[in-house]
Amino acid sequence: MTKKKRGSSSVYRTGTDSVKIRLIVLTVLAALLLLTALCAKYICPYDPYEQNLLLAKQPPGPEHLLGTDRYGRDMFSRILIAGTTSIFSTLILVSITTVTGTFVGIICGWRGGFVDAFLMRISDLFLAFPSLVFALAVAGVLGGGVQNAVLALAVVSWPKFARLARGLTLTQKEAPYIMAARLSGSSTPALLLRHILPNIAGPVLVTAVLDIGTMMMELAGLSFLGLGVQPPAAEWGSMINEGRSLLQIAPWMSLAPGAAIFVTVLIFNLLGDTLRDYLDPEHKKKRGK
Repeated sequence: MTKKKRGSSSVYRTGTDSVKIRLIVLTVLAALLLLTALCAKYICPYDPYEQNLLLAKQPPGPEHLLGTDRYGRDMFSRILIAGTTSIFSTLILVSITTVTGTFVGIICGWRGGFVDAFLMRISDLFLAFPSLVFALAVAGVLGGGVQNAVLALAVVSWPKFARLARGLTLTQKEAPYIMAARLSGSSTPALLLRHILPNIAGPVLVTAVLDIGTMMMELAGLSFLGLGVQPPAAEWGSMINEGRSLLQIAPWMSLAPGAAIFVTVLIFNLLGDTLRDYLDPEHKKKRGK
């Protein structure tokens, strides 16, 4: 019996260590992506907006690692500078939807009654439509531009966080520690900020990280359709749109920004999955053994 216990504890420890290592590696990769996007204008080998028709549609080579586009602009430099727009616009979008949805969900779960019913029916209305189709309609009304694209997606994306936060708040508000805090004289804002919010932050954070990839693809989709970033500004979705008519002649014009989206979405999705495993209650129990 002792050997079995030792064997099972060693398996737990191995699994825990692997999750921790994956989390560290993926966090470093995500940080490198953010650092690259932040410093893109300083590390671009060429001016991403300088046109030279003599160099138009050159294939990847030593001078231009990812080739050039139809105007002779260096694709590698444009990929780097577009990462600043794509990544930080996505992070701003996810931050807006997470904060707004979590705030609405906590209020609904805590107050209940008419406020809960009214706000949840509004969220049901948004959830009844495909998010990208609804975002297309909103972005079409607002007009093009990255700000309007972010606003359009934020309008249709907050209900998922509201639903999640509401369910978690309903679970937490009847817990014994909340009753004890009430008896100690804590005010409602103090209960929400000091007790409810920290205890629901884990699942909300995991959902937000997992949502980064989805929001990035939807933002790129709006730009691809001409409702996001407007030329000549560089953005991965709009760059794919610019190169699709030349896919047979110069495939790197679409494949390079597509690969950038793929790698970025993959890193953030894996980071979200690993973070969920790390914060899982069963995993916490294993860490304690």
